[in-house]
Amino acid sequence: MGGDGGQVLIQFVGLRLLRLVVTLLACSFVVYGALYLAPGGVIGAITGGRVLSDSDRAEIIKAYHLDDPFVERYTTWLGRAVTGDLGQSLVARQPVIDLITPRIETTAMLVGYSGLLIIVFGIGLGLLAATRGGQVDRLIVAAMSAFAAVPGFVAAAVLLSVFAVQLGLFPSFGSGAGFTDRIHHMTLPAVALALAAVGYVGRVSRSAVLEEQDRDHVLTAWSRGIPGPVVVRDHVLRNAMVPITTTVGITIASLIAGSVVVEQVFALNGLGSLLLTGVGQKDYAVVQAVALVLVASFVVLNAIVDMSYPILDPRIGRHGSS
Repeated sequence: MGGDGGQVLIQFVGLRLLRLVVTLLACSFVVYGALYLAPGGVIGAITGGRVLSDSDRAEIIKAYHLDDPFVERYTTWLGRAVTGDLGQSLVARQPVIDLITPRIETTAMLVGYSGLLIIVFGIGLGLLAATRGGQVDRLIVAAMSAFAAVPGFVAAAVLLSVFAVQLGLFPSFGSGAGFTDRIHHMTLPAVALALAAVGYVGRVSRSAVLEEQDRDHVLTAWSRGIPGPVVVRDHVLRNAMVPITTTVGITIASLIAGSVVVEQVFALNGLGSLLLTGVGQKDYAVVQAVALVLVASFVVLNAIVDMSYPILDPRIGRHGSS
């Protein structure tokens, strides 16, 4: 890439990074401000709605600086959050970061495993359906439509009942210990989380590949006698990867929220189960912190996908810097 192209690419990435920072700030403001929309106000959220004496109320106001201006409190909280201080759990009586850290690995592994299944089977089935056609196409489309219609909690319940309880092939709960054991424990949750997304990504991949197959440059490549796998790899799949990557990125990012239900079904000690526990116990500091981590992860994953476009299609780097 020439000097001008490189400069445009730098501007493209820089603009995306700026948007990422602005979006993260906006999300942090919403997460922090949501506490003030809770029933009973801030003190009600902190105390769980319990009746307080005047002295206890005054002590809470002093401890949490509730008499300070809102913007000042938000700025202080954000500064601490950036350094890893996410507050103190009202129930566990320990730093929230200590509760979150061991659970991040579980959720990240679950989402990563599910994402791998989506990429391999979603794109693979879509590509196979589009290139083979005929009966194979119809069977795969029917299967993908069925996958896409199954909610995550239904898939989790069925997989748990059949493969864990009846057949005993996989553990029914827990996240395991050690890499191999964790993969074994995570397989059913990952499949449950990924199943609907495989169907959705597969259909998008099929449509993108079919659209590219009708392009003039692809038809020209076929007419020149270029081997089929080369045409598919260099002319079809390469140009179809932008819409496919967009879909895959958004889908995998959305798994972060979907993991909450799956973690509960399979008793995984991830961020989702911690979030539900925090909500049930009215532990607002935990809820606030987990929500911030989940939202930030979603935003960052989408930004990474956005910044990958110039690699997939250099024309975006040259013409898409706006």
